[in-house]
Order: sequence, then structure tokens, then C-alpha cells
Amino acid sequence: MEKFVTLTGIAAHLPMINVDTDMIIPKQYLKTIKRTGLGEGLFAELRYDEEGRPLPDFVLHKPPYTDAKILIAGENFGCGSSREHAPWALLDFGFRCIIAPSFADIFYNNCFKNGILPIVLPQSEIDKLIDDAARGDNARLTIDLEAQEIRGPDGGAIHFDVDPHRKRCLMEGLDDIGLTLEKADAIAAFEQQNAASRPWA
Repeated sequence: MEKFVTLTGIAAHLPMINVDTDMIIPKQYLKTIKRTGLGEGLFAELRYDEEGRPLPDFVLHKPPYTDAKILIAGENFGCGSSREHAPWALLDFGFRCIIAPSFADIFYNNCFKNGILPIVLPQSEIDKLIDDAARGDNARLTIDLEAQEIRGPDGGAIHFDVDPHRKRCLMEGLDDIGLTLEKADAIAAFEQQNAASRPWA
């Protein structure tokens, strides 16, 4: 998993609440177990018409938001089914951070496991970031995970909270497999001891 320490990028605003995982990545894209290529289907029903043509008014089709790395969303983002394809699609498009007043629990956990930082902020702070995101080419935010700060183009900073264990995992690029491999020596010692004490197993 790619490490997340500091991220500077364009912030796009999606002004909707209760965006569920089917809206993030529709069911027709769930046939693959690959994590790549899903960015094309991200928000497909909002981005394309029935013929598959891009809808020019959708934020991710407007420069500079075509290169957005940060998404500012509404309440209860990622609700609905537990499909892990949702964070895969966001990551494949290029998003590494999502900021919202609240997230659905399973989606929130899946973000951390896939290298995306979900940040929960009160609506008053979200409104400040929305104002920053409306500045076009100047809609750049810096997410400093170590300092737990979001810095805007005007130099202002907003503090955010994050679980210390999840923070460490993101900063060191550790997914569940990586965390398990940290215990490789202890696992090998156990297997050796177990084989000696229970040779029939």
C-alpha cells in the first residue's frame, strides 16, 4: 500500500448527502476483482449520459477538477452496501483523501485499508473548505497527516483527529497483510515450536 504522509492537490466538491456505494461505483462494474480500471466507472451515473457520453456539468469533468486528489463530500458518504470496490474506484481515479461531516462505518474502515484518508470535520469547517474548493486552479489543499492539519491556499489550517493506529498504518503504508508480516518472526517461531511439540499435526 502506498504511504500517505503529506498530500497536496486539487480539491473537488460533491454537494450531495447520503452518497451510497452504488452511486460511487455502480453494480455493473463489480464483475472484476482487480483494483485498477475502476476509476472510469466512478460516479458513472452522475458523470455520463445513457449513451456513455460525459456530462460536462459534472464537477470531475471540469478543469482543474479532472485532476482532483481530494474530495469534499456531504453527510453519510459511502452508505449502502459494503462493496470494497467503492474505495478502489476512488483510489484508481486519483483520490487519496475524502473529507465529510460523516461516513458510513464500513466504507470508512475500507478507506484506511486501501490507503485513503477519510477525515471527519464539522460542517462549519467543511464550509470553509468548500469555499477553497471553488477557487478553480487555486483550489489546492495540503493534507499533513503527521501534523493532522489541512492547509488551504490562504495559509489557514484546520486540525483533524485520526486514530493513532490507523495514522501509523497510512504513514508506513501498512495494510492488513503488511501488519501481519510485521509479526513474521513470531509466526515462524510459533510454527517451529508447534511442529516440534505436535509432529503429527
